[in-house]
Amino acid sequence: MKQTDSLAYFLEDLWSRGFKLSDQDVRFIYFGKNSTNVEEWKTILALKMTLKFQQSFDPSFYISVLEHISSPTIASKKEVYQSLEERGLSNQKTMVKERNE
Repeated sequence: MKQTDSLAYFLEDLWSRGFKLSDQDVRFIYFGKNSTNVEEWKTILALKMTLKFQQSFDPSFYISVLEHISSPTIASKKEVYQSLEERGLSNQKTMVKERNE
């Protein structure tokens, strides 16, 4: 696993960019990851989508996205974005940029 794929690294990067999550938020993020038993990249995408669409950390939105993308039929970033678009969560600029990363 690359360091940039690490959830801890991603959270550290958010912190360094000035987006401060509380200890309770971080514990909840890991709780969601562990309770859905998803890969770290899906957890990171769920967190990214939560922050982009909600403009802050919303635990219920995060869990909803995480549970949705935890499906084993969703196996790539592209499938995550397509699935979220089908649910009505789309921001074309965001989705296109993320797909190209």
